[in-house]
Amino acid sequence: MVNKTNDIKLIALDMDGTLLNDKGEVSEGNRLAIKEAQQKGIFVVLSTGRSLRTCKEHADSLELTSFLVTVNGSEIWDDKRELVERNLVNSDLIQWMWELSKQHKTKFWAISTTKNWFNDMPEDILGFEWLKFGFDIDDDEIRETIMKELKAKGEFELSNSTLKNIEVNPIGINKAKGLKVVCERLGIAMENVMACGDSLNDLAMIQEAGLGIAMGNAQETVKETADWVTATNNEDGVAKAIRKWVLEK
Repeated sequence: MVNKTNDIKLIALDMDGTLLNDKGEVSEGNRLAIKEAQQKGIFVVLSTGRSLRTCKEHADSLELTSFLVTVNGSEIWDDKRELVERNLVNSDLIQWMWELSKQHKTKFWAISTTKNWFNDMPEDILGFEWLKFGFDIDDDEIRETIMKELKAKGEFELSNSTLKNIEVNPIGINKAKGLKVVCERLGIAMENVMACGDSLNDLAMIQEAGLGIAMGNAQETVKETADWVTATNNEDGVAKAIRKWVLEK
């Protein structure tokens, strides 16, 4: 049962499939609800699998004045967009995953501290600092095989941002851990957080926030875990959740 007495002081928002509609845009409805929440003194934090490079523009256009949790918690940035914390994946493990993707002929992407890579890697993989690796796999059996190999390593935090991909972070690093760092810095308890998301990389923050919100388009596991299910990302689901639980008490 949702505890409506939670005093929400921070709203954590996933981006793709949550804050952004299928065109990759922030709707006017979501924009307005976020603005009203910030005017009430509530912190609005993007908590995303994206890197700072691909979420900063949205954060700036929303005039967000708080922290950013990026790359599923591998990086945390403050309100001045200065780095607070960084958690790296060993370069040799990135090399191993890249070879695994070649072996199974899958699409992939990787995020280093300086660049986002798609189906292409630098010659000197070991010369870079890496934050995340991702597999994009249409074939269910191949995805299952790769998942087993990744789990067997025992060194990774495994999640997804769509049903077809696998996202790989350092073990113990996820959006919930990132939000805990942010909450400590702001003097807020996790029970005062409302977290919204749609995929497995949102699961930990939805579980550990005081109020976990699943999008109407969320994966079933996420809906089952959440305290409440809002409308889809194409129907201003984020705005509906903010209005119901934060603004209209």
